[in-house]
Amino acid sequence: MPHYFKLGQIPSKRHVQFSKPGGGLYSEQLISTEGFADAYSLTYHIYPPTMVSSIEDSYSVAPEVAVEHNTRNRSFQGFKVSPESDWLKSRVDVMVNNDIHIAVAAPTASMQSYFFKNSSADELLFIHKGSGVLRTMFGKLPFAFGDHVIIPRGVTYQLDFDSNENRILIVESFSPIRFPKKYVNRYGQLLEHSPFCERDIRTPQDLEAIDQKGDFRVLIKKDQRIYPYHYATHPFDVVGWDGFHYPFAFNIRDFEPITGRIHQPPPVHQTFEGNNYVLCAFVPRLYDYHPDSIPAPYFHSNVDSDEVLYYVEGEFMSRKNVSQGQFTLHPIGIPHGPHPGAIEKSIGAKETKEMAVMIDTFKPLMLTKQALEIEDAEYYKSWVE
Repeated sequence: MPHYFKLGQIPSKRHVQFSKPGGGLYSEQLISTEGFADAYSLTYHIYPPTMVSSIEDSYSVAPEVAVEHNTRNRSFQGFKVSPESDWLKSRVDVMVNNDIHIAVAAPTASMQSYFFKNSSADELLFIHKGSGVLRTMFGKLPFAFGDHVIIPRGVTYQLDFDSNENRILIVESFSPIRFPKKYVNRYGQLLEHSPFCERDIRTPQDLEAIDQKGDFRVLIKKDQRIYPYHYATHPFDVVGWDGFHYPFAFNIRDFEPITGRIHQPPPVHQTFEGNNYVLCAFVPRLYDYHPDSIPAPYFHSNVDSDEVLYYVEGEFMSRKNVSQGQFTLHPIGIPHGPHPGAIEKSIGAKETKEMAVMIDTFKPLMLTKQALEIEDAEYYKSWVE
């Protein structure tokens, strides 16, 4: 969770009169989580945020599950997902369960004709290719390669891309995305041994405070359906806000790897967590320095988690034929590890330039129809010498 932050103009106390320069009052909105009992922010709008002019019929965006029970090591080519101009249409769910949805997207155009709000889930956008600006009522948040952009549930946003070549990994979390408990003290501060700290977190800047009436279409996602709302005022009319509930960014290159004399287990690479899952970042680092160390990971069987690895860049000493945007899925209870020859090849290596995002889920993942369309169906045989 990011820490307390404020931007723009706010009154001296909560829930008191806040007068506009030309007369009248700004409209205060509390954006709260867990029924007023957890993180929240207070935003101050030029107009009441309730001015709905019309609502269109809703439609389903539920993923089409093709494999409900998976016990096979699998691999998918995320970059085979075709580019699509529209942001929502570009999002392709690959693996899903009741805790998270993992998707990829290749949007080619900025969001101009509508705004989007996910009311059911926090969103993590990992920027693999491309750059641009996330626009919300909290301000502007520039993003580029390697950024984890965290958008809490209930935040209305638009994405402005700098070009038409973008590749994004999306984690849709149905519980709040948080920093790992093991790296946070009782005050919420990231501890000294954490591989990143508050200085690495980027917050929104440059409030727009758009004073504009008209017809503003906001597509609201709730329970795997889209509800098209039309508002009579611009969603980004906030003159000031403060609190703990807001978008932020953290770049994978700001993660400081933890190394040791022998191979370190994946939890040392952790970045975020939610209910029944964790996220990790594998970044360039020195290898182990015990004289008899084996840099390649040992064979292992995750008896209570599915392991998803999304490859970003670099050469991976434990795998053969790895490409950018590739996923591997190693399911609960099925052993996996280095490909043939990788252990011997790794001995004596001093460092790695690899970069990847790992997602471990403690409930099985289901595969979508679109996942099977980009699958390397022979991957499970890749350990045969």
